[in-house]
Amino acid sequence: MAAPPAGARPRRTVRLRLTLLYGGLFLLSGVILLATTYFLVRHAVAAQPVKSFIPAPGGAGVPPVAQEHLLQILSPRIQAAMEQQKADAMRQLLVNSAIAFALTSVLSMALGWVVAGRVLGRLRTITAAAREISATDLHRRLALDGPADELKELGDTIDGLLARLEASFQAQRQFVANASHELRTPLTRQRALGQIALSDPDMTVESLKLAHERILVTGAQQERLIEALLTLARSHAGIEVRHPVDLARLAGEVAEARRSQARRRSVEIRQSLSAAPTTGHRPLAERLVVNLVDNAIRYNAPGGWVEVTTRTENGHAVLTVTNTGPVVAPDTARDLFEPFRRLGADRTRHGDGLGLGLSIVQAIATAHDASVTATPRAEGGLTLTVTFPRSIAPAPRATSRRDQARAPTGA
Repeated sequence: MAAPPAGARPRRTVRLRLTLLYGGLFLLSGVILLATTYFLVRHAVAAQPVKSFIPAPGGAGVPPVAQEHLLQILSPRIQAAMEQQKADAMRQLLVNSAIAFALTSVLSMALGWVVAGRVLGRLRTITAAAREISATDLHRRLALDGPADELKELGDTIDGLLARLEASFQAQRQFVANASHELRTPLTRQRALGQIALSDPDMTVESLKLAHERILVTGAQQERLIEALLTLARSHAGIEVRHPVDLARLAGEVAEARRSQARRRSVEIRQSLSAAPTTGHRPLAERLVVNLVDNAIRYNAPGGWVEVTTRTENGHAVLTVTNTGPVVAPDTARDLFEPFRRLGADRTRHGDGLGLGLSIVQAIATAHDASVTATPRAEGGLTLTVTFPRSIAPAPRATSRRDQARAPTGA
């Protein structure tokens, strides 16, 4: 360890501060105890005056008058000697107490330094381990042993934080890899379409128009992908301000807006909406419902149906979207929430899907402190349930333009 620069003040470590605190408390307690003992002893000694004079042996033959006269002469001297003896005793008591107090003060400082070191030993272990852990080895854990005290709780909390960071870093790396691949695909398709059109020696206006239409379709798909990625990133950023949201009204509006899309795919939309108030970010909550309904319509079967349900359970607002469609294996249903994850040929044959719909649902639910579960139906299709936390009155705060902005409703 490098030596501190000349003239620099010594670093006041926690161990030093704890030692000074222990020593200061002992000094204060010792001063109070010494002062109390001194005044109690002084009061007890001062309350015992000389009541009589005891004549020396052999003085029985002294006449009473002579004894009285002798007592009058000796009594002040005896009283003064007694007072001097009391003062000397109190002074000696004070000196001895001060010496004992000084020795025990030094001993208390030393013991305080040792005790503080033992208490902070586990904290130094936590600090050293946390300093060595970096973004490349987040799998390491402190794994503190010992009694279940505050330091053990701190170590377990840091281990939990490391676990969440590891999962977040892993998800970020996977997301970046998938996003770069998905973004590169439409760019490659656009370049290929343009090069084919330009290299055609028999190029006509019709062929050039068709190539441009295909390029525009690919660009539109790329715009939807970028828009979805931005929504996903915004959802991961969390919600700063929460406002009252009625899930029943929101789900009803989305269901009505998607009826024409469902009819084109020969899918029926059913509704069973009960009051389900909650708090959150309305545009993001709307995007959550839109993605659930669009996903249920897209991955359905001709003649199938989509049922949208809202209700309140134990103060929690619950949204459920159930659809018919291809059978999904129970052990792979949770993978549907991974970015760009498409399961099975039946789910990948739909070219209008980006593989981000349920990932955005998961991110928005997490931003609202809500939980999402996917339950495959034995007959085919899924039941997706979003449970929002209990409604909390939002704090009074001016709504910013960012919070008022409506999120796009494309899936």
